[in-house]
Amino acid sequence: MKTVVLENIRVPVEKAFREGMDNSIISAARTRLGTADFEYAGLFQKSIDARHKGKINHVVAARIKIDDSFIVDGIKGCRIYAPSEPVEIIRGNKYLDNPPIIAGSGPSGLLCAYVLAKHGFAPIVLERGNEVDNRKEKVKKLWDTGELDSDSNVQFGEGGAGTFSDGKLVTRINDPKCKFVMDLFLQNGAPEEIAYDAKPHIGTDVLAPIIKNIRQEIIRMGGKFHFNSKLTDISAGASLKSVRINNEYDIEANVLVLAIGHSARDTYEMLLERGVSIEQKPFSAGLRIEHLQYDVNAAQWGKMAKYIDSPAEYAVHTRIRNRAAYTFCMCPGGVVVNASSEEGGLTINGMSYNSRNGRNANSAWVAEVRPCDLESKHPLAGIEFQRKIEKKSYSASGGRFIAPVQKLGDFLNGEITAKFGGVRSAFTGGTCFADLNLMLPDFISDTLISSLNVFGRKLEFFRDPYALLTGCETRTSAPVRVVRKPDFESISINGIYPAGEGAGYAGGIMSAAVDGIKVAESIIKLYNYNG
Repeated sequence: MKTVVLENIRVPVEKAFREGMDNSIISAARTRLGTADFEYAGLFQKSIDARHKGKINHVVAARIKIDDSFIVDGIKGCRIYAPSEPVEIIRGNKYLDNPPIIAGSGPSGLLCAYVLAKHGFAPIVLERGNEVDNRKEKVKKLWDTGELDSDSNVQFGEGGAGTFSDGKLVTRINDPKCKFVMDLFLQNGAPEEIAYDAKPHIGTDVLAPIIKNIRQEIIRMGGKFHFNSKLTDISAGASLKSVRINNEYDIEANVLVLAIGHSARDTYEMLLERGVSIEQKPFSAGLRIEHLQYDVNAAQWGKMAKYIDSPAEYAVHTRIRNRAAYTFCMCPGGVVVNASSEEGGLTINGMSYNSRNGRNANSAWVAEVRPCDLESKHPLAGIEFQRKIEKKSYSASGGRFIAPVQKLGDFLNGEITAKFGGVRSAFTGGTCFADLNLMLPDFISDTLISSLNVFGRKLEFFRDPYALLTGCETRTSAPVRVVRKPDFESISINGIYPAGEGAGYAGGIMSAAVDGIKVAESIIKLYNYNG
């Protein structure tokens, strides 16, 4: 028997709803192959084609086991299934005196640590926040009471910022290492559908135990984790000599992976003082916009929505006076969360649970911020730009961690909302009514407002005057890039490896994880370490 992949099987959503997805696929496969003499081995990929609202199809590829004599080339869209094989990494011959240090346990740091541990490098992972179970308690305390732990929150702690998100595993990068990440998540408790969904997601409630399982596997392979351990200084000449933890003690180090996340502002400041090259880069800022998930489903799927058991998503983008405006990190059936990490400043994000069964959909609605928009050429000017917005958001609530909100129609008119309309806030904490225009620079507000006509033509519900806005979304990505060479090493200090989203080289769980793998491979190809 050989396994083949039968592609582009189109199953009407109502047929799958009535007869079951597997039965519908098997029926279509029989017709395509001209035989019933095969074994259905499961989905390979699945998406939805909703371009024609009256005829929405699941578009799937399926694995089929069939007799070796079957002529694959004779069937359109049928190919031999070839599982990807891991690439063996040959160690370098430069001896490493000390185990690699990884600062940060987000997707980049975690995957870097996993690959290094798998090759016998016994990495030490430093995480300024708590391990994931205690971290969840700290986050809940912030949401319930407004009490912030500045080192363990939505931004910091085991798993990084992605732990409290939709858990999307979608990326624009086309890299075979994405499958390595998917397989690792599956081995550690991820739902099987992430292997074939065109837009896979895990959800914050399922992602947390997966992260814990991966950590335990790294420890089993010889790695170590130090929680509540912040990188506070480095000692280096041309090369790294040691790192300081919590301003208390030093660890000798030849290799330091900077997987610090996009909110490690104090770490950026320290690195800049120590001569690490950091430069400005574009980022985005804006608001969260909430609509009823029912309205999103109706707009995307029309009357077929009743046959589809998952909530609809959307993404829209345009350019206004050569400035990008777009939605991203869309959370179907999700909530808006307090993602603050500094006293006196409020920032927000979106999050979904695995079920995605909340009443509202939310999405970041943001405009591009370019280096020329900043007040100075200082490498960290983008951070000050973010802080200014966050302080205004915090002040709008009277100096409390509650979120300023405003109906879209009132935002357009510059009026403070008097009461909720059809969309009530799904924020994890208290809210107050305020004019969000006063918190954003004019060029961001103007760009967002100008984008509404374009977005409204594509998605009529988007410009519903009762849609609810929450302010403000500032941590879309790192406003800096820690400059590195093609081999991933810092251009400034030998032995330092900037990695992931915080270093300015990724945008999301999957791309950050892949970047961490690449950094690990670069270290392995250069060094040898035997503990």
